Amino acid sequence: MSLDRVNETKKQGGVSSLARHIHGWSWQSFPIGMGTGAVFVTLSGLKEHPSWLYLGGNRVLVSGHGDFPVQRHYTVGPSIPTLIELGVSCRDPVEGLYPPMMVLQFATITIGVIDYTVINGPASPNVVYALFWAYVGLSLATCVPMLMIWFNRPHDISRFTPGYAFLVFPLMLTGVVAFNALRVIDPLDPRAFGILITGYFFQGLGFFMTFFYLGVYLLRLVMTGFMEGPQATGAFVACGPPGFTALSLINLADHASAILPAHGIISNAAGEIWYATSVMAALLLYGLAVFFFFLGVIPYWFKVNKRLDEILPCWALTFPNVGWIVTTGLLGQILNIQGLFIVHVVMDTLMFLTWSVLIVLTFAAIWKGLIFNAKDEDVLKISFLLWTRKLLLITTRILALWFELHCFLRYILDGFSRNACIYHALTHIHT
Repeated sequence: MSLDRVNETKKQGGVSSLARHIHGWSWQSFPIGMGTGAVFVTLSGLKEHPSWLYLGGNRVLVSGHGDFPVQRHYTVGPSIPTLIELGVSCRDPVEGLYPPMMVLQFATITIGVIDYTVINGPASPNVVYALFWAYVGLSLATCVPMLMIWFNRPHDISRFTPGYAFLVFPLMLTGVVAFNALRVIDPLDPRAFGILITGYFFQGLGFFMTFFYLGVYLLRLVMTGFMEGPQATGAFVACGPPGFTALSLINLADHASAILPAHGIISNAAGEIWYATSVMAALLLYGLAVFFFFLGVIPYWFKVNKRLDEILPCWALTFPNVGWIVTTGLLGQILNIQGLFIVHVVMDTLMFLTWSVLIVLTFAAIWKGLIFNAKDEDVLKISFLLWTRKLLLITTRILALWFELHCFLRYILDGFSRNACIYHALTHIHT
């Protein structure tokens, strides 16, 4: 669709461009916040983690995810047009994948609270404990109904994508949220044992369910070859289950080696064996995640549609890759392999560059009216109250993305400045 045609369409029906964009903002916007939060979670896993990174993280946490309650209020708000739209979206084979992303964005918020507030002061472990169980409840309330809807109708294997695994992703991410929560809860606290067991339970449930999805995905590749068009980006979703599970196994085992002996369940020696076994299993899953990454990245440029109206599926390039990228740095620390540290830094840099390109292209698509652009009849039926919510949503999202961009640029500039200071200091010492 050309820009002239878009502008001509905007003028029809007496509905302004702003009205179209406000009403068109819906579930599909969650991957933007989810991807942004995932990028900063990845950066927080760097081996060198100076204080200015925590400062940037605090600002992104407050500004970047401040729109979450507003957007959630819109998508499940008490109005008839919204409930109708919600029901239609949940039954749609494509849009039905977006509601679980709301829960995934909440996961990045919870992890951000732990990484950038609790460890630095303002919040308490009680807040993290409440957030953990809120996440578990929200995951169950979202995934179980969506899975029932999805399994209630047949699906064509020739059109199957790993993106369908998003229906189970929130349950699989419970292990990640659990080990982050355990970072601030004392091993002797009875709550720590409950979080540990819950994390293992839902991590196993989510991983094996998504693993079955990946088996169907490989069957689809055998039948049709590599995915094309908007489905091409969905290939990277396959990296998520093995990558996040590897990350969870290592970190949960690290906490289990302290929590289980503290409660008299196993001995300290058994705790060490538990940890070593988990690292071995994580290494196996890490290899699978890297395989799926290259299986998606090698044919990607030749298969994807290079069109702005299909930019939203491209956000799958960010979040699913977080698990194996962070695991890369973690395995580098455990096995003392310097090459893994280098790979970790390179992948973090590529992740940030990918996010930067996606943010620019997404804004360009919104500006041209190619995404988040509703029809005239849908806009005219909207109530005044819902208009207010939509306008508030758009405003907070724009401000959030602006602050996110500012924080990321400051992150890079401060990093360059810090490296320059280190270089000059080493040069001075050498001379």
